[in-house]
Amino acid sequence: MLEQVDQNGSNADAYTPPSTPHLASYVYDSWHQGQANLRTVYHAISGLPIYQVSSHGIDMQKVVSHAKQHGSTLAQWTFHQRALALKEIAQLLLERKEEFYQLAFATGATRKDAWVDIEGGIQTLFAYSSMVRRELSDEKIMTEDSWIQLSKHGSFGAKHILSPKAGVALHINAFNFPIWGMLEKIAPALLAGMPCIVKPATDGSQLTQAVVKAIVESQLLPNGALQLICGQIDNLFEFLGPQDCVTFTGSAATGQKLRQHPHLNQYSIPFTMEADSVNSAILSPEANTATIELFVREVFREMTMKAGQKCTAIRRAFVPQALLEQVQEKLIAKLSKVVVGDPEKAETTMGALSSMGQKNDVMEKVAALSIDARVVFDGNSTSKINALNPEKGAFFAPTLLRCDTPSQSHIVHNTEAFGPVCTLMPYQNLAELADLVARGEGSLVASVVKNSDENVEQIVQHIAPWHGRVHILDEESAKESTGHGSPLPHLVHGGPGRAGGGEELGGIRAVKHYMQRTAIQGSPNSLTQITHSWTAGSNINQDRVHPFKKPFDELVIGERLLTARRTVTEADLVNFACLSGDHFYAHTDKIAAAESFFGERVAHGYFIVSAAAGLFVDAPFGPVIANYGMDNLRFVEPVKIGDSIQVELTCKQKTPKLQRDPAQPPQGVVVWDIKVKNQRGELVATYDILTLVAREFVI
Repeated sequence: MLEQVDQNGSNADAYTPPSTPHLASYVYDSWHQGQANLRTVYHAISGLPIYQVSSHGIDMQKVVSHAKQHGSTLAQWTFHQRALALKEIAQLLLERKEEFYQLAFATGATRKDAWVDIEGGIQTLFAYSSMVRRELSDEKIMTEDSWIQLSKHGSFGAKHILSPKAGVALHINAFNFPIWGMLEKIAPALLAGMPCIVKPATDGSQLTQAVVKAIVESQLLPNGALQLICGQIDNLFEFLGPQDCVTFTGSAATGQKLRQHPHLNQYSIPFTMEADSVNSAILSPEANTATIELFVREVFREMTMKAGQKCTAIRRAFVPQALLEQVQEKLIAKLSKVVVGDPEKAETTMGALSSMGQKNDVMEKVAALSIDARVVFDGNSTSKINALNPEKGAFFAPTLLRCDTPSQSHIVHNTEAFGPVCTLMPYQNLAELADLVARGEGSLVASVVKNSDENVEQIVQHIAPWHGRVHILDEESAKESTGHGSPLPHLVHGGPGRAGGGEELGGIRAVKHYMQRTAIQGSPNSLTQITHSWTAGSNINQDRVHPFKKPFDELVIGERLLTARRTVTEADLVNFACLSGDHFYAHTDKIAAAESFFGERVAHGYFIVSAAAGLFVDAPFGPVIANYGMDNLRFVEPVKIGDSIQVELTCKQKTPKLQRDPAQPPQGVVVWDIKVKNQRGELVATYDILTLVAREFVI
């Protein structure tokens, strides 16, 4: 699928003009050009040399130690500081995107293909920055759960926290997405507070270097937070330790070899792998004409986008036996219209492969697939290449194969031609389909294309264990679907078995991957101190001043208000039912309520929440600006007519809100722990409310 840690192209022995630039690495906060063991990279269209790469002379031990000594500054930043830096980096890269598009043509990509890599990668930074600022508190560590009481009287308990690992994240990336592949990995690592070392594939590394250069020039990250090694990583693994981690995207063979490195095993260093997999598209058994068109469109797009050089591209297309001829005919008709050639020419609709070495590899894989299948469309023999010197470019036209006996075949299920190549296969029933899909031994993604009203629950149940993602496409979702081959920052990108068994992306999960989970045991006061979040049972502070009268900076964690009591009456139930329109029998029907679980009428849960607010809110104008939301609401015990309720309002957590506009007054978000109890001291409702509070307030 993707290049190994380094590989030689077919032009390795060709003459290289002395003017060919050396691609510098960025290590220990300076640019380094290797002068020996150079490898030349060639233009995917013209075949001319464009740059040379070597990591010769780089002190790998110094690279690792520099990241830990200087890049560790990231761990002292808060989540929101890291997220805002990422947002500023994304904005900067977006402003400079045209530089990257110009470089991308040399990799054979059309502008449409490069958009996925360039702007898709930049949008991943924006998405992660937004997620972290929205979902995490502005702290240096993450508190994962609430107080876990471990003793009878509550003086001993625990919480789980996540803290940045005191190491470095080494990212070994593939050639097909030199920008997105890097950004999708460094985003969660940097947000977790971990410095990164990036090793891009040699083909396409000019794009990776251009982005790293822009980030370095921005000075938005601390020294040592991001280093780039263009060329071999040599003995770098030998200097990694138990706090470090490695991610790898590439061929399964190379990934397995690296994963078994004795140093990684000795120190239990996490190794996350995304390897080549034989992804599938499935046309449902009841497919109608519109569904067939959707299926053909999706397979066509995945074959031709980035010339099929996507780890998520469709390699096996499963079709009901009765529809195979129809699908084949429609797909060939679309493939026949593809114009392969120079991506800078307007007529071109599909560019070249990344290198001559990659072209040779795809040709070999098609020859292997032809043992099990027959070629039904060979664009290389029917299409004219739209380029000045087509023989010099890494051009490979779309190729469609057909395997009529997939149950008796083996090669089509475990061989990936990493280019515009796909194999059609028939299936007779769902049992056979499930078996055929599973023969891929684990994939990143499968698409199920169905009629809008068709139930594909059984198909999904059978194939889900073999995939990191299942994309269900019908006429309804097709209006806005991002497509089969588009990993999104919010969702897991990875897969079991052959696909590597790892996970990338996945929202906040990906950030947690670079953090250490630790169970902290102790007293409530100790855990409040460590997590900066009030823990039930820890000290409280009470005074005569209502906490809603205090500006953000005057509030202290553990500050509590114990309210007056309120007795719930029959009139409360009747009035709230009329006001809300909620006439549920348990609140309004005396006879039905008596026969119910409750035995008599009970107050509406939302009346209790409203009445509680009436007890703890301070009415006059003050520093509290707005109610920001409510979390973790639970109704614990029913409140009956004649019961009295009382509220404990406790300042649980404070987060200063970063000012986007200096002209706006400073503010912060306060989380309040709410406990509503009855006259017997029993808990009837519990929840958190969030308020926006001014940091400075003058009446």
